[in-house]
Amino acid sequence: MGFPLNAGCMSTQNPIPVGLHALYNICRNVYPSQPNPLQVTAVVKYWLGGPDPLDYISMYANAGDAKLNIPPHWHYISFGLSDLHGDGRVHEISGPETQSGFGFELTFRLKRESGETSPPTWPAAVMQALAKYVFQSENVLCPGDHVSWHCSLDNSESRIQHMLMTEDPQLGTAMTPFGSVTFIQIVGVCAEELKAAQQWNGPSIIDLMKSVPGAGGPWLVTDMRRGETIFEIDPEIQEAVDDGIATEGSNLSGVSARCSWSEHNPFNSENISSESDNNEKKAIDGKSNKSKNLVRNKSDSSRNSRNSSMSVSHDHNQSNSPMSYTSETGAPEPGELLQPRFLNSIHLQLNLEAGLLLPLALRGRLKHGRHFTFKNVIGDLAITFVTPSVSGSHVTREHPYAITGPWLQILIPDEFIDEIYAELQDLSEVQLPHTYNWPSKNISLTIVAEEA
Repeated sequence: MGFPLNAGCMSTQNPIPVGLHALYNICRNVYPSQPNPLQVTAVVKYWLGGPDPLDYISMYANAGDAKLNIPPHWHYISFGLSDLHGDGRVHEISGPETQSGFGFELTFRLKRESGETSPPTWPAAVMQALAKYVFQSENVLCPGDHVSWHCSLDNSESRIQHMLMTEDPQLGTAMTPFGSVTFIQIVGVCAEELKAAQQWNGPSIIDLMKSVPGAGGPWLVTDMRRGETIFEIDPEIQEAVDDGIATEGSNLSGVSARCSWSEHNPFNSENISSESDNNEKKAIDGKSNKSKNLVRNKSDSSRNSRNSSMSVSHDHNQSNSPMSYTSETGAPEPGELLQPRFLNSIHLQLNLEAGLLLPLALRGRLKHGRHFTFKNVIGDLAITFVTPSVSGSHVTREHPYAITGPWLQILIPDEFIDEIYAELQDLSEVQLPHTYNWPSKNISLTIVAEEA
């Protein structure tokens, strides 16, 4: 059977769950000589009230391949983002024709240091933090996505302080009795590489990293001792990135942020806000699935403080892809049709990191006729900026601000993009909180400091 976690796991009283066993067999195909890898185990399982969503993280020794420039490394594989049990205790019950749980598991490849005989365990803490973010925000991680971390992944002085996501080159996508599971590999990157991914797109930066000696090789093995960015190793790469940004714009269609909004109508004493609309949405749609209930009943104290970093999703369609309620909020379509409510004025609030990405959204997305969404880290609240050419929106020039459940849409006319962009150029220097006002458009924006 393989992969016993302890002696009791193989007994009839405590068999290995079916979904977990299927994933173990997939790993065994890759590592047949390591049937009992070292594991980091959640002492109290998440579904029993524990803080860690991942039940297990296996750690394999991978010899690499010198001929292919793949160094020896440790290969970490998570178990828990997909459905391991199939009985509804964590994820909504599904079948083989659907995604299992969130539809993915995390992996990470860490360069093995000379003389190292056992894998470091710090990657498990990073993977658990990412899993907490996924469970609490219900934003899945996909190839091309990134996470801004602002701290070396191993808490050292390393320049590797952020992450990009790609499909694991050995594991790919697998089928289990409860649906498909894609193994998403975490790739450690420097700040300059993250910025390039934001300005252009993650998959292209990933491809460039594969081609640069010392940046991870074809399997993108993270080397925490890497002291140079791909642009310092090969200066010609910057030109390729600049050309891509100029011709294609950005694939960055949205970020997870700390955001809110409110409307104050001087002719009406009622003050409408994102909080009141979220309460309305909860009253309309009480059909949250089991995993939503499990997560939302969790205390905020269980969250890792470094989860203030952002996970980012990408629009892989270079053309003007249509929006939908589900694509922007991450929530299922409501049971009854929600009519848009048009607002006369709008006041937005964004955390600093989200605000710093707004000029990128204006230049790299809206200028190219594409939308951009800020998705709140908790709940379904989403704020989407659109231009007149974006399909699937409710807003018009006569009614530029509209709310549908937790989804706020803001129309930015082409002639207004440059005006906002110009005013935000001093954002990194202003004292926070700082409010920008555009009275002619009845819109204001407050940027607040990051939470401690």
